[in-house]
Amino acid sequence: MELTKETKIGVIGAGTMGTGIAQVASSFGHQVVLFDAYPEQLKQSKTALQKILNRQVEKGRMKQTEVDQLISRISFTEKLDSVSDCGFIIEAIIEESEAKKDLFKQLESLTHEQTVFASNTSSLSIASISSSLQVPDRFLGVHFFNPAPLMKLVEIIPGISTSDDVTKQTRSLIDSWGKVTVLAKDTPGFIVNRVARPFYGEALRIYEEGIADAATIDWAMKELGGFRMGPFELMDLIGHDVNYKVTESVFREFYYDPRFKPSFAQKRMVEAGRLGKKSGIGFYDYRDGAQNPSPVQDKVLGEKILYRILAMLINEAADAVFMNVATKEDVDSAMKNGVNYPKGLLEWADELGPSKVLDWMSALQVEYREDRYRPNPLLKRIVRNGEQFHG
Repeated sequence: MELTKETKIGVIGAGTMGTGIAQVASSFGHQVVLFDAYPEQLKQSKTALQKILNRQVEKGRMKQTEVDQLISRISFTEKLDSVSDCGFIIEAIIEESEAKKDLFKQLESLTHEQTVFASNTSSLSIASISSSLQVPDRFLGVHFFNPAPLMKLVEIIPGISTSDDVTKQTRSLIDSWGKVTVLAKDTPGFIVNRVARPFYGEALRIYEEGIADAATIDWAMKELGGFRMGPFELMDLIGHDVNYKVTESVFREFYYDPRFKPSFAQKRMVEAGRLGKKSGIGFYDYRDGAQNPSPVQDKVLGEKILYRILAMLINEAADAVFMNVATKEDVDSAMKNGVNYPKGLLEWADELGPSKVLDWMSALQVEYREDRYRPNPLLKRIVRNGEQFHG
């Protein structure tokens, strides 16, 4: 089995993510079959793609001939057996394990024995989904970030049964699409959705304690930390229903580790229907004529907020390396390319000094006496040995 630029690509699910993946594969010369069971969704997909590409022509980024060729390489179909001759098939359907299992069971009966299957799941167990296959060694996770054509990062997640060759071939294929790939162990949240939890969770904790309001916390993270968006702005953009569900899932899957404990403040937002931008109101009010509070631009308070959240993020990044979820290089690459962090978290720790990060974590642990704030053993060893993460 070899995945090359001649490999025909199958994409299951013509929503935003599936359409984006199809666009990426086609733009690198692949013949693509984009399947969806709903004709109306296929129509919407084609219209949306045409609109996006027309905009590229208007801005002078693409020629009309390139757009026409890209579209011509994608077959939009409602017949699942149209993917039977594809060498690589990735699904981007609803985030439900049973639905994905049923799909791959069907796909295995329709395709040849060399076809590689991938799931674009952001957090579900790869091992669990693969259990539906007779030959699970050719199945793995390939997690694109939204929007797929613009976001550089793709997490490659081999399952417990995935063959090394399938992992290698798949990573090489996705690399050839101009993406930055990272290798992650099949654990809840993989790299990005695991390591990023404190960006939201600790910000919510600071808010719940009344240390600062949402606007001030966002100001501290953006102006002092260099993050593109503050945690509350980002949660409002993602949608609190989505963000809270991921937090609950990670908390449950990690056997209720207090590091991932959800927030009552966010739970109440979801219950009240204050989901963020999509509902018109979240932590900020997006309705016409609404006025939002200005941040308290106090540098001392801002640095207290920034370094508390940053310490938790770095500690989580260290844990991902300590538990062999990913290499330190891949953890840093994932956070820069997947969620646009200004620096890799472990690079940032080296810059600040690992001992300073350990001091912050130890102070939080002494103050609260909660397991949530336990310093990671790798961080403690790095400090004890006078080393850095990137030696």
